[in-house]
Amino acid sequence: MGRVLGALGGMALACVLAAHAGGDAAAEVAEDVVAPVTMDSFVRVRGTHFVLEGKPYRFAGANFWYGAYLGAPGERGDRARLVAELDQLSAAGIDNLRVLAMSEASGFKRGVRPAIMTAPGQYDEELLQGIDFLLDEMGKRDMKAVLYLNNFWQWSGGMSQYVSWSTGEPVSMHDPDQTGDWNGFMQNSARFYAFPGAQALYRDAITTVITRTNTINGKRYVDDPTVMSWQLANEPRPGSDADGHPNFPVFKQWVHETAGYIRGLAPKQLVSTGSEGAWGTLRSDELFYEAHDTPNVDYLTFHLWPSNWNWMDHHDPAARLASGTVQAMDYIDRHIGLANRMGKPIVLSEFGLDRDKGAYAPAAGTEARDAFYRAVYDRVYERAKVGDAIAGSNFWAWGGRGRTPHADAMWKSGDPFTGDPPQEAQGLFSLFDGDVSTLRIVSAHARAIRALE
Repeated sequence: MGRVLGALGGMALACVLAAHAGGDAAAEVAEDVVAPVTMDSFVRVRGTHFVLEGKPYRFAGANFWYGAYLGAPGERGDRARLVAELDQLSAAGIDNLRVLAMSEASGFKRGVRPAIMTAPGQYDEELLQGIDFLLDEMGKRDMKAVLYLNNFWQWSGGMSQYVSWSTGEPVSMHDPDQTGDWNGFMQNSARFYAFPGAQALYRDAITTVITRTNTINGKRYVDDPTVMSWQLANEPRPGSDADGHPNFPVFKQWVHETAGYIRGLAPKQLVSTGSEGAWGTLRSDELFYEAHDTPNVDYLTFHLWPSNWNWMDHHDPAARLASGTVQAMDYIDRHIGLANRMGKPIVLSEFGLDRDKGAYAPAAGTEARDAFYRAVYDRVYERAKVGDAIAGSNFWAWGGRGRTPHADAMWKSGDPFTGDPPQEAQGLFSLFDGDVSTLRIVSAHARAIRALE
């Protein structure tokens, strides 16, 4: 097939336990067989499905937003950790990673530091080399990358920082971690779509990444089949639910034009938006459909956050697990139905749930989360098995060996990265290297979904 499926079953579990024990044992990655890169080497769309090397491509993946940070050279990164974690993920059958490819220096209280874009049009070369290293190592393991190029939210600078550069207004005016005004923050981020200056800076960032040549292996990104897709942003929204409707026309146009720009730069690779689905499109199925009804968007995405959306309880996810799961399954089914109707594949590119009793510590239980993961994977598998448009999933998020050193679990510059971004408690949704029961569930699903024809 040309894809390394990784050692699964008992072998995967053995790798998980070895990593948790702190040893260096991991699945050995076979040396790649040198083969010509053809269009079949790239993930492509055929109707409502993905194909790779002429065969169906379905995947069980992870969000690994900080992967490029670990890949930076020297003390800036942690390449040994990155290699070990890619080995563990591969051994568990996780072969698709969704990664942040651009961050912006900002004055946000909870913004990640350092940033890839240090100032308008200026970039941290060592962090870009982190993407190089990540892609090279992923390629050795036949993994695929989904790289997102912006963020609606504050934790990586994102759209509000572009607004700040365009207007001269400090982001602190709209920082929800300082003001508590999330509605105002979202409306400010949505100003990004209408500012020509912000769009010019953003397109410079897009071009800088997509047209880059990898310093590790000499491949141009646009010629590297490791890159499955470029995403416009993480969770782009028209604005807040209360006030975002007037922004929808410019948001829709932005999706169409930006996706077209990326397609022009990277015609061999796919383009997706990074949308949450209806919840992130003014809670409207039809507006989500309308925003993505463009030939420039190759496939759809949606996210699933039952505790963030108050379908379950952050502090005790088991308390409303049954009712929340019913709502979650309906959300999955609705979006697969929209994808069937549009005739495009769809990916559940984020989903997650808190640990038992809302704990953050890696030692805390995951009984409710495991039940939720099983339900999600079962529904994805059932719908894929009958030929529906669902093509894969990425859980949120891989925390691996990352551990917070702080009692409040909040990230500070220089801390190890976990799966949770800086504005959230570290461990909130992270799947750590020692979460054996959850990894067993992911691995079993990876086996099952790849076996479908």
